Amino acid sequence: MSMAFTARLNNCFNLASFDCALKYRKQCSLSTYSAHISSTLTSIHRHTLSRKHRVPWNSTSLQCNTRTPTKIQCTASQDPLVSGTGLHNYEFTDDAAEVELRIPLPGETNLATEDVFVNVQDTSLVITVQVVNEVKVLLSIDRLYSRINPPETIWYIDENDLVVSLKKSDVDVKWPDIMEAWHSLGTGVSALLKGTSVYLVGDSSEINWAVARELAVSLEYTPLQTGLLLEQATEKSIDNLLIDEGEDSVAEAEAAILESINIHVRLAVATLGGIQGATSRPEKWKKLHAGFTIWLSQSEAKDEASAEEEARRAKENQSQAYAGADVVVKLGGWDTDAARPAAEGCLRALKYLIESDKELPGKKSLYVRMGCRGDWPNIMPPGQNVLHEKDVQAAMSTTS
Repeated sequence: MSMAFTARLNNCFNLASFDCALKYRKQCSLSTYSAHISSTLTSIHRHTLSRKHRVPWNSTSLQCNTRTPTKIQCTASQDPLVSGTGLHNYEFTDDAAEVELRIPLPGETNLATEDVFVNVQDTSLVITVQVVNEVKVLLSIDRLYSRINPPETIWYIDENDLVVSLKKSDVDVKWPDIMEAWHSLGTGVSALLKGTSVYLVGDSSEINWAVARELAVSLEYTPLQTGLLLEQATEKSIDNLLIDEGEDSVAEAEAAILESINIHVRLAVATLGGIQGATSRPEKWKKLHAGFTIWLSQSEAKDEASAEEEARRAKENQSQAYAGADVVVKLGGWDTDAARPAAEGCLRALKYLIESDKELPGKKSLYVRMGCRGDWPNIMPPGQNVLHEKDVQAAMSTTS
């Protein structure tokens, strides 16, 4: 199963950029994490990371030991173009079949129900209040974390709080927060992945590595760079390896590294870009299916619709090795500030993919346990001969 997704960058495709999302931050003790991985080629030193946020924030408290319901109290400094003006607090609760918002109403005067306006769609929410002769925006969210059933929305005033109850479309989806944003995507997608590693493929090693680092921070994964591991193992730069050994040898060496790490979990792996990398060769992909593969594809499309069509055609055209990726994230341009929105696009694409088939992480785990024999997604029982259709046809033609 696969999915195409577009991420707008550099004023081209901006689906993955939500500035207001960066104004939220969890305030709780997030434990650091580490991973130690040994490969047949080299020893990878222990990596320890902690979650970092690089924007100013207001105090937010979160129950770190998550139970049902999950309750988050937030103070959000909101973007006037997205979420109204001023500083507003809300309390968020996920209670399995529904989510609830509790928002303090402004002003000292008690407001009546006719002074409150709740406009809810299946993926968006706008709440405004009439205070004297002024209409104030309490909350404006153009992308809820997941879909809801608008006709089943209930809201009421409890003392000086507005309480809004939203019915989930999919009760199995756990909402980390009310909106689909950077911090909630990291928490939600990490839970959906169940430890399954993520591989970044594409023509640029630099872009793959930049996005892998951002994903590692968001998911609390360990970032790995196959090019760096290869250089450490051979004590040569990739350029020198290409000169001395050739593209085929470099691809074989990277494939060996990928094989050595595919049994490990919670990795964000940046692969080599270009024709020298193993991922540019379809025959090397059987080990990559142990994790979720994301193709970071440079786009020449002029608008979002064209980019989505471009991604769809790329997935259908199996002549390109990268077309075997689970998801495609289209990038329109690149600069040093593009890694975060590109990573957000990756998280969103993974979220949509896994929510459409919640068994995928389990299938990936089974594929690893079966030895990554190249039979993804049609995993065969032990002992059964694993041959691709083209291999069978080739064998038949040689014997006829």
